[in-house]
This record gives sequence, structure tokens and C-alpha cells, in this order.
Amino acid sequence: MTARSVQRLIPALAVSEGAGVTVHRTIGTPALKNLDPFLMLDHFSSDDPNDYLAGFPDHPHRGFVTVTYMLDGHLLHQDSMGNRGDLRAGGAQWMKAASGVIHSEMPQQSNGLMRGFQLWVNLPAAEKMREPGYQEFSPEAIPEIAGNGTQVRLLAGEYGGQTGPIADPHTRAQYLDVRLAAGIGFNRALDPAATAFAYVFEGSASVAGTALPRHSLAVLGEGDSVALTAGGEGTRFILVAGRPLNEPIVQYGPFVMNTRQEIEQAMRDYQEGRLVQSKASVVRA
Repeated sequence: MTARSVQRLIPALAVSEGAGVTVHRTIGTPALKNLDPFLMLDHFSSDDPNDYLAGFPDHPHRGFVTVTYMLDGHLLHQDSMGNRGDLRAGGAQWMKAASGVIHSEMPQQSNGLMRGFQLWVNLPAAEKMREPGYQEFSPEAIPEIAGNGTQVRLLAGEYGGQTGPIADPHTRAQYLDVRLAAGIGFNRALDPAATAFAYVFEGSASVAGTALPRHSLAVLGEGDSVALTAGGEGTRFILVAGRPLNEPIVQYGPFVMNTRQEIEQAMRDYQEGRLVQSKASVVRA
């Protein structure tokens, strides 16, 4: 097996989104515009409700998938097709915006804490104008595998004989939330054709001798495996991988298409009330 090393290390950039919520962004910044098939990664984290209770009022999406994963607190969701949900701590939401969705996300506190991630995953050109889809997974639906100083919550992919509930046939995505005790190593086989990254949000870790400080994203180079080791205080990170689509990416805010003309059409559709073209299919587990 060929272990991947760190190709680039991207520190998180504080960005104001929604009604003034500060998020820590790594993918989707000037330092890393995108990481095919991944378009954006936001880490939101605060123990002050004044930072986030204004939330993310109604806003549109077209052309990609959002994956939202709550660590603490919960998130009220509502969209233009009548879907409503309350994403609890430990739960995940998969929303295929495709031809168009308008939705709101309103964070709620639990003992003041509100933490989580939102990842944007691109759709191939043939899927961008298809009907949207919505899947919501309770904390109980996400497998947890623990032992020998390691705890893994499996959102997508396979690990320890378990399969995560989120499936993306276009990218064959893997998404793991990994917690390691001090000094413990974690080895993971990866598809050699996949783009992969690790984001550390508690403690510190290292990959092939490169330190990964807290709130940094490591873009992993070529190889078919990765080995991470926790620092002296332990660590917690997400490890994500997926096959690139190798298609043109043209993005304007919440619209991600393949050409400038398609972006201009998305803007016209939104301004003229035509963005939402069909009702989403809904799955809850």
C-alpha cells in the first residue's frame, strides 16, 4: 500500500454567512477554491447563542448536494417543497439541490453549544437539472465503531464491517468522524482515484510527519491509504474522500453549474420565481 502524504495544508478562514453567522471555511476560499468533487467545507462552532441564532434564512441552491452534520445543538430546516426537519446532535442531512431548492437553516442551542459541518459536493452535468432529493438521518442511524482508543462515526462509506447511511453513486464518497486518544494511530484504505482530505477540529494530529493543527484542512496526495496519529492531547477530525467528476466548475454563490450561461439562467430562474421546478423525494431514517 502507498500511504498518502499532505499535499497542502489550508488554515480555516472566518467567513460571515446567512444573517451574520461566522463559519470557519477551508474549501471554497481564495487559498482553495474547490477540491473536485468538493466545492465547500464550513465548520460552524460557538458557545455564544448571539453568534448564530439569526441563522440562515431562505436562500437558494442549484447544481450540487449539501451534506450537513451536527455535532452539538440542533438545526431546524424548512424548504420550498414543504419539507421540515429538526436535525439533532449526531444526525446528518443530505440534500440534493439539483434543479433547485430554496430553504432555511436555523441553528438552535443545547447548553449554549452549536457545532457542525456543511460540505458541498458537486453533481455531474447530467444530474444538475434533475429533480431534487432530501434525506435526513437520526443520530441512531449513523454507525459508531469503537475500540483501542479509537471511535469512528460512519456517515458514508464502509468501515469495521459497517456501512454509512449516506450514499453518493457519482463520487463514491466516504465520510468518517474520527476521535483518537493521545498517541493513537489510525490507518484507512482509500480509493486511489479519490480526492481526499482530513480536517482537524479538536486537538492535533499528524500525517506522514506533517503536523495538522486544530482548524486546518490537509489535502492528501496520491496513494491508496492514509495513516494519521493523534497528538499528545488526542484529536478529532473528519476524513472525507470522493472520486472527482473532472468537469468544468462555474460557481456564482449558491449556484454551481458547468457554464456561465447556465449560471445566468439560474439567476433568472431565481429572480423570476422559477428556480424550484419539482418536489423533492424525501427519506428519513
